[in-house]
Amino acid sequence: MHNNRLPRQIETNGVRHGNDAPSVIKTSVRPPPGVRYYFYHLLSWPQLLWVAEDHDGRVVGYVLAKMEEDEAKPPHGHITSLAVLRTHRKRGIATALMRRSQVEMEHVFGAEFVSLHVRKSNRAAFHLYNETLRYEINDIERGYYADGEDAYDMRCTFGKKDEGRLDDKGGKQVSDVVEDVSRAVEGISVAER
Repeated sequence: MHNNRLPRQIETNGVRHGNDAPSVIKTSVRPPPGVRYYFYHLLSWPQLLWVAEDHDGRVVGYVLAKMEEDEAKPPHGHITSLAVLRTHRKRGIATALMRRSQVEMEHVFGAEFVSLHVRKSNRAAFHLYNETLRYEINDIERGYYADGEDAYDMRCTFGKKDEGRLDDKGGKQVSDVVEDVSRAVEGISVAER
């Protein structure tokens, strides 16, 4: 049995033994859009890349996010990629990774909201974003994916900075929710396969 540790931020000088980038890429069913793009995110927004590890330090999930650089629009983040190994799904890992990245977007970069795209056919991801994380559909982008499938353009608006953003269960601030989720995931035991 192993305990998950979550989340851990990859720092630009802390990519251990050169294995973190390949581990993150291998975690994804659909890898992020290229190693060069991954490193661009890592160097530009290191606060927004988080990984979940099992007890042995093996990467079992990650979130790759960025800040949009269009100065004509309000500051906002974008989730580029989220993945959790199939063997570790349904344990709150994706939720904790997303919330951790969102807290950094809001508090470090002053983001007003975060956006993401999700395939219309991906019901599990849509449920996570819409029901658990309270994202709302902003638009539908026709033919967004290379195979022609449409995407939901979804957004989660952050609360006013002085009020804190509340969750849907008990009115806790997001930072408190992140800590609760992190503690819960730390206690999850994963059977060796």
